[in-house]
Amino acid sequence: MKEQEKNLELFSTLVRKATLKQLVYRNTLEYLKLLKDTMNRLSVQYLTLEDPESKKIPFLYRDRGEFEAELKFAGDTLVFMMHTNVFEFSRYHEVMKTTYIQEDKDRSYCGIINIFNFLSDSFKYNRLNDIGYLIGRVFINKDKHYFIEGKREIGFLYNNFNSSVMTEEAATEIIRSAVLYTINFDLLTPPYDNMKEVSVQEFRDVLDSMQIKTGKRLGFKFQADQQ
Repeated sequence: MKEQEKNLELFSTLVRKATLKQLVYRNTLEYLKLLKDTMNRLSVQYLTLEDPESKKIPFLYRDRGEFEAELKFAGDTLVFMMHTNVFEFSRYHEVMKTTYIQEDKDRSYCGIINIFNFLSDSFKYNRLNDIGYLIGRVFINKDKHYFIEGKREIGFLYNNFNSSVMTEEAATEIIRSAVLYTINFDLLTPPYDNMKEVSVQEFRDVLDSMQIKTGKRLGFKFQADQQ
């Protein structure tokens, strides 16, 4: 093969791969916007509740920029964060064994929207050492198909990848599932042995910056949590 032909093949591969990743990026950004619109719609709907107790409990949406969104309810905050890069699954990942991917390997390139759960007080009181948890990841590919890796209510099976398409209904279900999981993911008392000693400096600092860590499963391995 002549040098010019080799160069043309190189350029063709470059353009094809970059075009694919740009398409996945745009689809992921589009889905994040759909999730944002859904959170905003739900927060407006919440304001219409006639129950007087609901007025005491926040359910607030905030757009944190092009790649982030926040939903605050009761004592929790969910942060939806889109990664700006596109990823391919490892060949050992279960999703790579599905017929959907084997028919077209380009379908394995996905954008990611991470869903984090934080205590709202962690932001309110600027407790920088507090712990947040990744409770779900939404993967979106070139076909605008998606699947979710997540805890309990949030997780879906990989074999849904070939049929799960980005829609307003799908976005609503994801938000509902994330909120329900968070509501049931309660704050546990840390083990006594983890808290019985505190230095004078830590005790003084806690008055200003709350440096004693707080997290829903502090002292426990989140990976082993069966809730």
